Amino acid sequence: MAKYLFIYHGAKAPEGEDAQQQAMAAWMSWMEGIGAALVDGGAPVGKSKTVSASGTVDDGGANPVAGYSIVEADSHAAAARMAEGCPVHADGGSVEVAEILPM
Repeated sequence: MAKYLFIYHGAKAPEGEDAQQQAMAAWMSWMEGIGAALVDGGAPVGKSKTVSASGTVDDGGANPVAGYSIVEADSHAAAARMAEGCPVHADGGSVEVAEILPM
């Protein structure tokens, strides 16, 4: 089975303790639904910097990363199906699904 990287984009952080707890419960429920296919639950990430070949450093990027997870699946399509119910969608975000190529 191949491994796939879920890259979460564009989600806004929940405001307030109740909203944070609800968001965490939604994430935990979704991850439990993925089951053993979830290799690494990942984490949210902070603000990013984009570094060009010339050494210029800019804040953020065109589509800022909000976090990541790693799953195993039989195919890219199967991994994409796992991402369909991701709670990031409720926060206005999206999931990019990329195969992790063996080295």
